[in-house]
This record gives sequence, C-alpha cells and structure tokens, in this order.
Amino acid sequence: MGNGKPFGEILEDADKLTLEEQEELIDVLSRRIAERRRNLLARDVRSARDELRKGRCRPVTTDEIMTEILS
Repeated sequence: MGNGKPFGEILEDADKLTLEEQEELIDVLSRRIAERRRNLLARDVRSARDELRKGRCRPVTTDEIMTEILS
C-alpha cells in the first residue's frame, strides 16, 4: 500500500514542513490509523460471528480458556 517512496525520504520530507504542518500531519495520520484499526476490528468481529453461526466455535468461559492454556 506504499507509494514507492522509501520511509527515510518520507521522514526527510516531513522535516521540511513547518511545525504546524507537522502537527497537522500527526493528527491526520493518527485519525487514519484509528480508522484502519476500527476497520480491522470490525472485520475480525464479523469473522468471529460467522464462525460461531456456522458452528466452528462455541462460547466458553475464561476459566475454560485458562484450563486449556495451562494443560
């Protein structure tokens, strides 16, 4: 998903921005990262619900999970 520009060059370009532009860049990137994380989480939830609906997994308690992990 990269633009073909090496990360180091991107950092050099960011250094050329004014302080205000750098702060805005951080804000924009933070919002985009949060949105990507939300999308990934939503995808994982949809997948888990689909697996549960198809009977590929079953609800368990934390005690059951811990017993399985420790055995």
